[in-house]
Amino acid sequence: DYYRWEQWFFTRLFEQGLVYKKEAEVNWDPVDQTVLANEQVVDGRGWRSGALVERRKIPQWFIKITDFGDELLEDLNKLDGWPDKVKTMQANWIGRSEGIELDFTVQDEADAELSTLSVYTTRPDTLMGVSYVAVAAQHPLALKAAEGNPALQKFIAEQSNVKVAEADMATMEKLGMDTGRLAIHPLTNDTVPIFVANFVLMNYGSGAVMAVPGHDQRDWEFAQKYSLPVHQVIAPAAGEECDLSAAAYTEKGTLINSAEFDGLDFEQAFAAIEAKLSGMGRGKKTVNFRLRDWGVSRQRYWGAPIPIIHCDTCGAVPVPDDQLPVRLPEDIKMDDGGSPLGKLAEFVDTECPRCKSPAKRETDTFDTFMESSWYYARYACRDQDSAMLDERADYWLPVDQYIGGIEHAILHLLYARFFHKLMRNAGLVTTDEPFAQLLTQGMVLKDGTKMSKSKGNTVDPLPLIERYGADTVRMFTMFAAPPEQSLEWSDSGVEGSHRFLKRLWRIVANHTPVGRTDFTQESLSTDQQALRFKTHQTLEKVTDDFGRRHTFNTAIAATMELLNAVSKYGETNTSALDKAVMQEALEISIAMLAPVVPHFCHVLWDYLGGEGAAIDAAWPKVDKSALVQDNMTMVIQVNGKLRSKLEVAKDTAKEQLEALALADETVQKFTAELTVRKVIVVPGKLINIVAA
Repeated sequence: DYYRWEQWFFTRLFEQGLVYKKEAEVNWDPVDQTVLANEQVVDGRGWRSGALVERRKIPQWFIKITDFGDELLEDLNKLDGWPDKVKTMQANWIGRSEGIELDFTVQDEADAELSTLSVYTTRPDTLMGVSYVAVAAQHPLALKAAEGNPALQKFIAEQSNVKVAEADMATMEKLGMDTGRLAIHPLTNDTVPIFVANFVLMNYGSGAVMAVPGHDQRDWEFAQKYSLPVHQVIAPAAGEECDLSAAAYTEKGTLINSAEFDGLDFEQAFAAIEAKLSGMGRGKKTVNFRLRDWGVSRQRYWGAPIPIIHCDTCGAVPVPDDQLPVRLPEDIKMDDGGSPLGKLAEFVDTECPRCKSPAKRETDTFDTFMESSWYYARYACRDQDSAMLDERADYWLPVDQYIGGIEHAILHLLYARFFHKLMRNAGLVTTDEPFAQLLTQGMVLKDGTKMSKSKGNTVDPLPLIERYGADTVRMFTMFAAPPEQSLEWSDSGVEGSHRFLKRLWRIVANHTPVGRTDFTQESLSTDQQALRFKTHQTLEKVTDDFGRRHTFNTAIAATMELLNAVSKYGETNTSALDKAVMQEALEISIAMLAPVVPHFCHVLWDYLGGEGAAIDAAWPKVDKSALVQDNMTMVIQVNGKLRSKLEVAKDTAKEQLEALALADETVQKFTAELTVRKVIVVPGKLINIVAA
């Protein structure tokens, strides 16, 4: 039922023109006969087969996420509940830029389709400094130039084994070969050589780039390697010298050696050069995205079949609704490489839904990110069997709190945002974004590294649960680190959590439950008011830690501090009203800890006379009157060093504060052999005694 609606939705996107199939350059495992994600290529080899991975162009299905590039970028501003780091990562991945798309003419090229090289640049101010043009190894012009050129053919073939991950492309040695062809500069009509270069990818832009060694470091390194000219056309705005023999000057500045554009700054040059190119019909201003359309094809068995039928007459035809879902066949062989579905004639051979002629099913399956991009919405109406979603999904969405690792920032989380907008446009939901709040949790580490069976550094929780209880293990994981940071596993830390819970048990067991007692703040003594202040101050903090900040470790720490105060208070205060104030503090403490240690708190809650189960009880409310203090704590310093504290009424006069500070027994130990020169009172904060 789940992937039935996924297939149904894909057919709707297909009909809207948001889905297309084209050849794309991918990592190809020649043994397993399948596409590999960049993460599945290890040292240039397939993670499973060990074979050298090739770069190959194969037909792939894509969804037009680039049509939503601006909205995906702009709507990041709506995500106030998301970590800034994740939003920055997505913004950089989307990579919106404004530049100019311009044409270089290929000299003496008779083939009209190859006679023009289109390039995109965000730095048109450097156009007069172009000294070569670089194209990808699989660019049609490169392939044509290689005809009858064995050396160039060999170089192009060698590039088929180069990894396509951007991180690898950035650090690998820049290699290239002259095609022997020349490009004509669109403004000067000068000719520059056309190189095949390994740092240009066919599936990024047009597969061609203009190279300005004087003002781009990658281009400079390539030019140094192949003795290509380096022209300076940008001068530092401040007038200082730059040494292009040492490195490229990549900052913006003032144009020089640029004919009519000399003296212009970046913005002026951008506008002037764009206007001239546009007037000549050789260029135009355009918006580009680093983001590429989402390739959803996989040559694997695990994944929902893509619901398309290929007909020689009708072309690609979506599977009709009444034939969905297209089910994965179960009688499949997985013993060799290639697409398993493509080898099963009973699955592949079918009939065209339109003309009824013999046809073939699509044998690729969906990338499993498709499944994870909309499950949150289906949860709200999982029993709906006549529609993808219903009004219940719209009622519950957006998700109030979503939790996932930072590794999902530019994959799952971006795809889910995109899919949500597709569903919105289809009238399935009305919200713009799927997740209102996002928490990216850290990992549990052992010996400073991620736990892994292959590393032998895993921790089996069952023995710990049997020894200490599930609540102890849960408390340690919540207390050891903020949730967004990685947690270093520590057996001694588990023991520490266990000791605290045993102490909590003793504190509650030593208290005589008195039930709920009504009292007014005015009826309480100074000490009783102080404990209530501590109780409701802690409740206010823990409520914020749980609800807004998600800092569970600080919530637990604050509750521990409160329980220490309760324990100390109970040593000397034993009246009925004392016990009532302690009862309130303990009940609130148990309620605050119940989400962390539910089994433990269930028993203690019952002992204190709480109604129902602790985990089901309403969250306690902060009594604002308890936070209004008539007294205040003043720090006492001697020569700037903390020596004691003083509890006094807020309206205590300055002279009385001085006298109380000098009379303090602890302070007198530090002033006994000194002469007090001055007493400085900072109202509401501290008293500093200057003595010599």
